Amino acid sequence: MADLVIFDCDGVLVDSEAIGCRIEAECLQAAGFPITVSELLEDFVGKSAATCYAIFAERFGRPVPPAVEDEMRARVAAAFRAELQPVPGIRGVLEGVGAPVCVASSSEPARIRMSLDVTGLLPFFEPHLYSATMVEHGKPAPDLFLHAAQQMGVDPQRCVVVEDSVFGIEAGLAAGMTVIGLSAASHCDTAYRERLHKAGPSCVVPTTEALGQALLTL
Repeated sequence: MADLVIFDCDGVLVDSEAIGCRIEAECLQAAGFPITVSELLEDFVGKSAATCYAIFAERFGRPVPPAVEDEMRARVAAAFRAELQPVPGIRGVLEGVGAPVCVASSSEPARIRMSLDVTGLLPFFEPHLYSATMVEHGKPAPDLFLHAAQQMGVDPQRCVVVEDSVFGIEAGLAAGMTVIGLSAASHCDTAYRERLHKAGPSCVVPTTEALGQALLTL
C-alpha cells in the first residue's frame, strides 16, 4: 500500500463535471463565447480556472469579463447545492483505503470545500485540501501534486494519485507518482475513457469498486 493517496475532487470524489460544464457553457455562450459542453469536457476538464480563462482569451480574442466569471461561480455553486452527489461508491473506498488521504484539485479552495461538504465527504479529508491556486503552475504541471506530498510529508514516489482527467494523469506522472485513472463519473463515456488510457496511467478503472481493489495492490 502507498504511504499517501491523493484524490482529485471533481469527477473522482464528486460527480460534478457534467453539472459544471453545462452551466459554464450556458454562461459563456450567453456572453458571446461560442463553446459547447462537449468542448469543455474534452479540452478543459482538469485545468485550473486561470488556465481556462487564458485559453478562452486567446481562442476568442478577448478575455472573459469578471462579471461572467462571477455569474458562473455563483450558478455552479447553486447547482452543486441542489444537484451534486458523490461519485457512486466512493465513500466505501474512502472508508477502506487504509492509508492517509488528501485532495489535490484544480478548483478554487471554496469550491473544493463546498463540494465535499454538500456530499458529506469533507470529514475524510479536512484539513488536507490542496488547490491549484496554491502553486505557480496547475495541472498538467506536477506542482500541485508535489505540493500535496510535501505538505503531507510523503515521498512523491510513495504516493498514488486518483484522477479522472488527462491533464491530471499527466501531472501525476510528471510528479513521479503512481497514477490510477477513474472513469466512474457521469461524464465518462467510452471515448473519454480511451483518452484516459492513452495518457498512460498504471490502470484505468471503470468503477469505484475496481478502484478500491486497485489501491490494495499498489
